[in-house]
Amino acid sequence: MIQLFRDRLKSGLLAIALIGLVSGLGLMLGQLPASAEIAWAAGVIPVLVALIVEIVRSLLKGEVGLDIVAALSMSAALLFGESLAAAVVAVMYSGGTFLESYAEGRARHEMKDLLSRVPRTATRYHDGALEEVALDAIRPGDLMLIRQGDVAPVDGTVASDAALLDQSAMTGESLPVRLERGQDVMSGSTNAGKAFDLVAARRARNSTYAGIVRLVEAAQQSKAPMARLADRYSLAFLAITIALAFAAWWFTGDPVRAVAVLVVATPCPLILAVPVALVAGLSRAAHFGVLIKGAKHLEAMAQVRTLILDKTGTLTDGRPRIVAAKSLCGLTEHEILYFAAALDQASKHPIAQAIVVAAGDRGMALPIPQNVIEIPGAGVEGIIDGRAIVVGGVGFVMARTDGTGPDDFLRSDEPGAVVVALAVDGKLAGYLVMSDALRSGIAKFLADVRVEGIERILLATGDRRAVADAIAGELGLDGVRADLTPDQKVLLVLSERKNGPVMMVGDGVNDAPALAAADTGVAMGARGAAASAEAADVVLLVDHLDRLLPGLKVARGSRRIAVQSVIAGIGLSLAGMLAAALGFISPVQGAILQEAIDVAVILNALRALRIKA
Repeated sequence: MIQLFRDRLKSGLLAIALIGLVSGLGLMLGQLPASAEIAWAAGVIPVLVALIVEIVRSLLKGEVGLDIVAALSMSAALLFGESLAAAVVAVMYSGGTFLESYAEGRARHEMKDLLSRVPRTATRYHDGALEEVALDAIRPGDLMLIRQGDVAPVDGTVASDAALLDQSAMTGESLPVRLERGQDVMSGSTNAGKAFDLVAARRARNSTYAGIVRLVEAAQQSKAPMARLADRYSLAFLAITIALAFAAWWFTGDPVRAVAVLVVATPCPLILAVPVALVAGLSRAAHFGVLIKGAKHLEAMAQVRTLILDKTGTLTDGRPRIVAAKSLCGLTEHEILYFAAALDQASKHPIAQAIVVAAGDRGMALPIPQNVIEIPGAGVEGIIDGRAIVVGGVGFVMARTDGTGPDDFLRSDEPGAVVVALAVDGKLAGYLVMSDALRSGIAKFLADVRVEGIERILLATGDRRAVADAIAGELGLDGVRADLTPDQKVLLVLSERKNGPVMMVGDGVNDAPALAAADTGVAMGARGAAASAEAADVVLLVDHLDRLLPGLKVARGSRRIAVQSVIAGIGLSLAGMLAAALGFISPVQGAILQEAIDVAVILNALRALRIKA
């Protein structure tokens, strides 16, 4: 609500300044100079008052900016009867603040609420019936029903025979986990199997998911502030401006010369050129599917030196794929996939669905399975083309065969892979190896981002060390950190700051605190968790990590163009200030000259719209 008020205030101030300037010019053309002076002053005073309030707030926080020069120029111009010059300065200043506000507002509009994924209610057993209760009403020991697709609202233990849980958002482990009775369940995990009962172990506010949300908030508070581009030039330019204006008045005794110096010195190349270049950069990045949530985040992205990548859903697709198939009884690999996929059509298990998709990708026409019996999280059995088929985990399939198989059947060379066994007519027939494979083109992407100035690339994952090492071995990374909890990822981000600004890329709830702590947090927005998208500064709107490369190019290019515009604008302003101090330029002429400088630097800043990526 406060942010909305500020945005509307900036829009209103720009409208008032424009109306005052145009009305005054109309009255002047109508030979009503006194009324024109009043109109110009009426357009300036609200802007000046708002500017003074902002300056006081900044000074109370120990910040000194270029707003002081704009306030001095408007105040001095009104004081010495140069209302037209003051009106021009008011329009330029309010226009610059409006542009920056517009850019951030447009980015905020694209985002959803932080906790859109978090359950608001839960289903609890009470007096032999089920009731929907608010999360705060759950007490340790309560028996909850977790239906298929539900998110576990609190930490607890499995009270049913078994549960199949997708914990990828919490731990980074891409494959679903089967938990037996009495095993622990983390809040935030999604039920990927049939409904099960959960005994609550903690209140919702003390559970794992709530702890991660608190970590996000703490990380955002601890994020190191990035110095804004315009502010870096402010103190030196402010000192030069005041010294030159005072000298012009002191040596000539003419206060109008000081006013002219202040008007020419109004830092519109900084106030306008920087936001224009960065707003153009935001628009250009969005063209490539990269949503950057404001100009300050684009600036930070342009200065990144270390890149930290999550594994599941970032370096990998986060979806299991078939990486190998082996026949054990004369069936072809095609037939192994055919029978497995045909029966798995009856299962909602993520691995079963991945097998069905793989068969569809190969153009297989699958028959309808008959007499299907499924043990959720274990396997499926049924009839395909008149033959008895069993598909599932090794133990499940072996228990339904004669129990014989090769010694290496239980092993896979793929770290973190899952073996899906197949039996036909009571005989072990073969198996499929499922693994979460690297995204295509990752090695080239990493080489390209190094060209863009990234000096260190690290892998940070909650997955096991063996899986992480296998992924990293072929990518030439500078470091691998495995078995990380959300708070350990935050510590890694903070420790890497010694090497320069840090960018963190992730997609799960467990990545959200690290995304918030990083100088630039990037979320995979297409399939990632809402919490990570909200905590991040940048969201990739399409599910392709290589979108980050044009985002980096646009960020660095936009900042480079902004710096060029600032240097050129300040140089021209300094020349104009000297001319004003020597009496060659009046305040009104100075305002017009400053407008010309503004047009030049804005046209240069708009080149950011054409950055090639």
